[in-house]
Amino acid sequence: MSDEGYLLDNRVPAAGDRFTALGELLDPVTFRHVDALGIGAGARVWEVGAGGSSVPAGLAERVGPSGHVLATDIDTSWLPGDAPYETRVHDVGTEPPPEGPFDLIHARLVLVHVPRRAEALRSMLSVLRPGGWLLLEDADPALQPRLCPDESGPAEVLANRLRDGFRTLMAARGADLAFGRTLPRLLRESGLRDVAADAYFPITSPACAVLEAATVAHIRGGLVAAGQASDAEIDEHLANVASGTLDLATAPLISAWGRAPR
Repeated sequence: MSDEGYLLDNRVPAAGDRFTALGELLDPVTFRHVDALGIGAGARVWEVGAGGSSVPAGLAERVGPSGHVLATDIDTSWLPGDAPYETRVHDVGTEPPPEGPFDLIHARLVLVHVPRRAEALRSMLSVLRPGGWLLLEDADPALQPRLCPDESGPAEVLANRLRDGFRTLMAARGADLAFGRTLPRLLRESGLRDVAADAYFPITSPACAVLEAATVAHIRGGLVAAGQASDAEIDEHLANVASGTLDLATAPLISAWGRAPR
């Protein structure tokens, strides 16, 4: 990444709204896959780049008191201290992995932002139990770049222009905007078996509006400083989002999973 670091820093108030909206939008997808992989009582799970608490909490419910969930992130301030899972500050791209082995390792919206993606993937694979599952879920903004796929008027044109600015800021910080589509191949090339994948992106969910408002609040200063938008344009866009008249979408989430050889 650049010296300015991760664009969507956890250490701002808007991060909480983003985590809530992402949980509402994406947790059903994540746990559909987790449950299909048979992760249950007694399993050991590493949640990489947890961000908010919804995924590690759901994993802890599934593994129960006989299992163990480790939730790591470079900033764990949004993870409660009294959670039924272990939390640890950790950078998956630069630090050695935690002690394994794990029955499931899961990362959502993490590797797309990590410049040392290959190192991070090797780190996760090194502590995956034989027969254990790696579940990676990452965005692919280049696959569906628009905030408003139906660009039917000036409000939608403005929304999509601001989304272009957001992608430009992400790329400048080291994000790979076409990373999600590569996950199935990367898992196969890593030697995993039974590799499969699917894609999901919602349109017109109320949580999409919450996510967009929180994201724009988060990056507003960066958009203005880079000349991507004026304060007046951002205010106009936020008013359009709040009106509920825009059909907002997210970048596709690619979920890919594979099993370590026994």
